[in-house]
Amino acid sequence: MADFQISLEILAFSLLCTFIALGLLLRERWVSRRIKAKLVTVSEEKDALSLYDANTGLLSRNGIETALRHWIERADGEGSAFCALFLNIDEFHSQNQAFGQAFGDRLLQLTGQRLESWLPDGSDLGCVNDGEFVVLLSGNSSVGLDAARQLLQKLAVPLAHEHGSTVLTCSMGVAVYPEHGARSRLLVNASIAARQVSRQGGGDFCLYDPQMSADLREQTLLVADLRQAIDKGQLELYFQPKVDAKTLHITAAEALLRWHHPERGHVSPAIFIPLAERNGLISAIGNWVIDEACRVAGHWRELGLRMRVAVNISGYQMRQEDLVERIESALSRHHLQPGRFTCEITESVAMEDTKGTQQTFERMRAMGLHVSIDDFGTGYSSLATLRRLPASELKVDRAFVSDLADSEDARSIAASIIGLAKALNFKVVAEGVETEQQSQLLMRMGCDELQGFLFSRPIPAAEMERLALAAPSETSGPGFSDSLFNATVVAELAELVDLPKR
Repeated sequence: MADFQISLEILAFSLLCTFIALGLLLRERWVSRRIKAKLVTVSEEKDALSLYDANTGLLSRNGIETALRHWIERADGEGSAFCALFLNIDEFHSQNQAFGQAFGDRLLQLTGQRLESWLPDGSDLGCVNDGEFVVLLSGNSSVGLDAARQLLQKLAVPLAHEHGSTVLTCSMGVAVYPEHGARSRLLVNASIAARQVSRQGGGDFCLYDPQMSADLREQTLLVADLRQAIDKGQLELYFQPKVDAKTLHITAAEALLRWHHPERGHVSPAIFIPLAERNGLISAIGNWVIDEACRVAGHWRELGLRMRVAVNISGYQMRQEDLVERIESALSRHHLQPGRFTCEITESVAMEDTKGTQQTFERMRAMGLHVSIDDFGTGYSSLATLRRLPASELKVDRAFVSDLADSEDARSIAASIIGLAKALNFKVVAEGVETEQQSQLLMRMGCDELQGFLFSRPIPAAEMERLALAAPSETSGPGFSDSLFNATVVAELAELVDLPKR
C-alpha cells in the first residue's frame, strides 16, 4: 500500500512537471509570436518612414522609386507615357555652406512647399537628395517641358527667410517613359539632362537626348585617362610669344597646356580643363604647370634667355592657401626671380571679394610676383578694386580685338580700356591679334605688347628655344632691355613657325 502511494505521488509530480513545462513552452511561444509581431510592425513602420523625407515631408528616394514602379506598371498596362522631371537647385551647396545646415534645410522646406502648391493632381513629388527634387506626372515630352517652364517661373519668385530673401534658379532635366529608358535608367537620364543644363550655367531646362549619355560615358573615360596623364608624360606646355608693340621684340611668353592622348591625339584644353575642375584634378595639374613652366624658364635662363613666363591661374587655385608657397618653391628650385613669373588671372576671378582670393593677392604682392589681369573688359570691374590689386598689367580680351577694323564701338571700347589702364599705371597687352591692321590700331592707341597668331601660334618649348637662339642680335629699340630674346623679329618668327607673313 505504501509503495502504491509513493507511485501515485511520483506520477502526480511528473504530471505537474509536465503541465508546468507545457505552460512554459506555450508562454515562450506566445511571447515569441508577440515579439515577431512587434518586429513586423516596427519594420513596416520603418519602411513607411523610409518612404518620406524627414526634413520636407515629401517622398524620399525610396518613396520615389516605389512610386516609379507603380507608374511604370500603369503605363505598361495602359500603353501610356509619363514624365520624370529632375530638378537641381543651382549653387545649393554654396548657400548651405555660407549660411549653415539649418538654413539649407529651411530652404529645402520652402522649395518643397512651393513645388507642392504647383503639383498637378495625380502627380508625385520627392526630395531625393540635398537640393534635388523629382516630379512624376502624366503626359508626353511636351507636357514635361511645359511643366519645367512653369516650375522655373514658380521658383523665380524670391523666397523670404531669416537672412533676407533668395531667388532660386534651377537646372531641370526631363525624361519620358518609355522613350528615354526603363525603370533603372529613367531618373538617371533625367538627372543627366539636368547636369547638362547646370554645366551651361543653370537656370534652364532641357529634354534628355541619348547623346548626353554617350557624352557622359566619353567624359568619364577621359577623366580616368586624365588622372594618369601627368605620370605618363602626356601633358606638355606650349608657349605663345608676347611682342613689344613698337619694336616687335619678344618680351615674354605665355605657357599654354596641351594634352597628347595616346589614342585620341590632341585633346583641347576647352574640353579637359573643365573636366579637371569638376573632378578634383585641377590642383595636381595646376601644380605641374607651375613647376614645368619654371623648369623651362630655368633652362632658358641657363642658355642666356632671361625672359618672363606667364601662367594662367584659375579661381580654384587662387582660393588655395598654399598657392604662393608652391610658386615660391618652384621658383627657388629652378633659380628664378619672382619678377620673372607672371600670374595671369581672369578679371572675373580678380573681382571676387572672397577672403581666400584677397589673401592670395596680398601674398603675391609681398612676394613680388608679376600679376596680369586677363580677359579684361568681359567682367564688371570696380576701379577701387583694380587700384588695390597687386597687378601691373591688363590684357585686353580678344573679343574687342577681333572687331577693331570693322567696328567703331570696338575701337572705342579698346581705346577706353587702354586709357583706363594707363591712368592706373598698368602695362597693356592685347591678345588675339591676327592682322597687321589690328596691330597698327592697337599700337596707335598706346598698347604696350601684342600677342596672337600674327606673330606666332603656341609652339613647343624646344621650338621657342631654337627660334630665340637663331635670332640676330640687336642692342637698341624701345623696351629692348626687357626683351629677353634679343631682338627676335616678327618676320623671322613667322618664317620659323611656318606662318604666312601679313
